[in-house]
Amino acid sequence: MSFRAPKGTDDILPPASRRWRRVLQTFDQLAERYGYDPAMTPIFEATDLFARGVGEGTDVVQKQMYTFEDQGGRSLTLRPEATAPIVRAYIDSGARGVLKLSYSGPMFRYERPQAGRRRQFWQVGIEYLGEDSAEADVEVMELGYRFYQAIGIADFEVKLNSLGDPESRVVYRAALVEYLESIADDLSEDSRRRIDSNPLRVLDSKVDRDKLTDVPVPLDYLTPDAATHYQIVKDGLTRLGIPYSEDPRLVRGLDYYTRTVFEYASQTLEAAQNALGGGGRYDGLAEALGGPHVPAVGFSLGIDRTLLDLDEPDEAPALDAFIVVADEARWEQALGLLAELRSAGIRSDLDLGRRSVKAQFKAADRRRSAAAVVVGDEWDEDQVTAKNLLTGSEERVARDKIAAWLQSLDG
Repeated sequence: MSFRAPKGTDDILPPASRRWRRVLQTFDQLAERYGYDPAMTPIFEATDLFARGVGEGTDVVQKQMYTFEDQGGRSLTLRPEATAPIVRAYIDSGARGVLKLSYSGPMFRYERPQAGRRRQFWQVGIEYLGEDSAEADVEVMELGYRFYQAIGIADFEVKLNSLGDPESRVVYRAALVEYLESIADDLSEDSRRRIDSNPLRVLDSKVDRDKLTDVPVPLDYLTPDAATHYQIVKDGLTRLGIPYSEDPRLVRGLDYYTRTVFEYASQTLEAAQNALGGGGRYDGLAEALGGPHVPAVGFSLGIDRTLLDLDEPDEAPALDAFIVVADEARWEQALGLLAELRSAGIRSDLDLGRRSVKAQFKAADRRRSAAAVVVGDEWDEDQVTAKNLLTGSEERVARDKIAAWLQSLDG
């Protein structure tokens, strides 16, 4: 009997896993640079957390959650997103004031599997909790923009909108419902069902998009405070040199968003799956979960889909050095050198199978090493033979200088 990974999930192995590691490390470094500390929450939570936080009328809650009853009779759900758990953890910890958090991990949604849309998928994200300033929105959006630049995605755009504050939303909702009711006969069954329960979701309908030619949009109903907040966000992006385009129908797929919403959209992926990530402000989420008022803004970025947009192979060396043992009697010395190089921060390895020199060089190529360090008779002269596998050149190097020689290959 053989087993395969469940439908909609993937095994990530080399060489693909090297690209994953590079992308995830880039995100971690950027988040740390901007002052965001890592947060880790359980992979499963109480089902009601997502029903109340994400919204009972969303597709995520109604159709996509992996929900089960544990042996104690509790209804639990594999997390379909991370913001509600992060806010729950903030409330549960008794935290007050500003807290800047980052996260990385798998999420779960029962969807029809396709490229870039998996049932287990990986997200990274940040949450800026306890800050009401529009400049916080700008910082969050900038971090995501710099991340995509850093990993080499050039052909993408920032899409921006504002859903308004609570006062704006009351007036806008009434206008939207009136409009949707006037064209209800032309709408899909899903959209008709949402007119009363969740009319904003209709703007997100791909099926009915072409039927909403004259639909009112949130930007036309902003209060002066909401309009000012939105203008500060736009001015901040302009100051940082971050290009954006306004999308008045952009609403995102989760109910907790207020005021600023945004997406990073690929210009090379198909329109149905071109959203690499996005986020927005969610000032009412903590209260919806039974906590105090906590203004907040954040984003989540889909790594699976991001890697689709990085379709070039990862050509960077996977190792800095591969030690080749030229003499059976030199194994102890080679193992000692391996430990020294690793202690010096050099990515290094050797073939423990004690194969021929030719086979060891083949292993070095297969492992994508930048260099081979040969341990042979020259060891008695306190030297090794160092071969640059990227250029083919080789030279004798003093044993106590080999780490520096390997590090110089990067420069």
